Amino acid sequence: MISSIVVFGLLSGHLLLDVLVGLLGSRRNIGFGWTFLISVIFTPLIGVVAVLLSEPLPQGAEPKYGCLGYSFGCLGTIFLIAICATALFIAATLLLPIL
Repeated sequence: MISSIVVFGLLSGHLLLDVLVGLLGSRRNIGFGWTFLISVIFTPLIGVVAVLLSEPLPQGAEPKYGCLGYSFGCLGTIFLIAICATALFIAATLLLPIL
């Protein structure tokens, strides 16, 4: 039971980093969607490298979320919050009888 909670925590932390790297990419030519996809497939570190290699958007330009990337980012963030809240609830119910 404890090992599944640890694995869940690592996976949810990885997805949170993917969303954050995607938001960094939204201010570059690569955009949110591609940066998020690169981060999910490889690692967030490779996503950051892709962001740094991409050209910044011109001054005054709107961030490039893209309709699919923005939708994935919003839904992923909502699900991540829901999953973390569930994990905290489970952890609290497991730890309360011990205290």
